[in-house]
Amino acid sequence: QVQLVESGGGLVQAGGSLRLSCAASGSSFRVTIMGWYRQAPGKQRELVAVITSGGGTNYADSVQGRFTISRDNAKNMLYLEMNSLKPEDTAVYYCNAGVIVSRYLEVWGQGTLVTVSS
Repeated sequence: QVQLVESGGGLVQAGGSLRLSCAASGSSFRVTIMGWYRQAPGKQRELVAVITSGGGTNYADSVQGRFTISRDNAKNMLYLEMNSLKPEDTAVYYCNAGVIVSRYLEVWGQGTLVTVSS
């Protein structure tokens, strides 16, 4: 069983910054691609950013230049540095990972709430 646990969400004023973390834990697994998704009230879950095991990244247009995704493969950690936050960034942010145990699995964290006040 592989688990993802997010942390770092909270309330911040517009223009502020937050750093989200995601820890992957379990036994005998390998993490491949990892990503952050978000879901705002009344909206569908959307991709924020993804990063491959080799460090290749891709961002949603709405966060390009403001958010930075990174990972520490040795620690099985994923991060999202969020700067210049806007009220429209308010959402529950979810960590996602492709992991290989006995087979390929897609795993989701429980989510962490980010609220940006105007």
